[in-house]
Amino acid sequence: MKGKFITFEGCEGSGKSTQIRLLCEYLDERNIPYICTREPGGSKVAERIREIILDKDNAEMGDECEALLYAAAREQHLKDIVIPALNAGKLVICDRYIDSSLAYQGVARGLGTDYVEKINHHAVADYSPDLTVFLNIAPDEAFLRKHGADKNDRMELQGLAFHRKVYGGYLSLLKKYARIRPVECGGTKFETHEKIVALLKDEGLIN
Repeated sequence: MKGKFITFEGCEGSGKSTQIRLLCEYLDERNIPYICTREPGGSKVAERIREIILDKDNAEMGDECEALLYAAAREQHLKDIVIPALNAGKLVICDRYIDSSLAYQGVARGLGTDYVEKINHHAVADYSPDLTVFLNIAPDEAFLRKHGADKNDRMELQGLAFHRKVYGGYLSLLKKYARIRPVECGGTKFETHEKIVALLKDEGLIN
């Protein structure tokens, strides 16, 4: 029996890490088995690729190189972590997936979503998420809430104009893929958590 695959998406500072932690605590309290992972990273080789991508000293990295590194990390992560877990019937919760590449590199970098889909096709063709939770908050508000960008994260340092393009990319993906479901983040983190739990229950992904 194949497991279920839930991904979380959102702009920098949207609260993904917090919401994933709250969800994992919810699952732990109810003895619901799961694995939690992230992109880029999640496994040994993919984590090393992550270090290269996010290193602020790699400012000269080309857009195509960046997109290909994300695709390479995704291929390795799927092979090492996600596919074995799904084949074992487990619930997989992942912080970012293909939609991040589509929004960041496809739209904000201007490479085009067709290009991003092509270089990721081999990796993700048979592993589309059952549900993608999009934490819907504009980057202006998100960066204000997190008190600015992380000075050690190359992607966060791309500037507000870039992250506004990322947000626009996500909004376009919402119109294209029914599996992407927006969750408004205007309230407290606990109110957002309750919305996410209700959504996952409605979709039959958790009890």
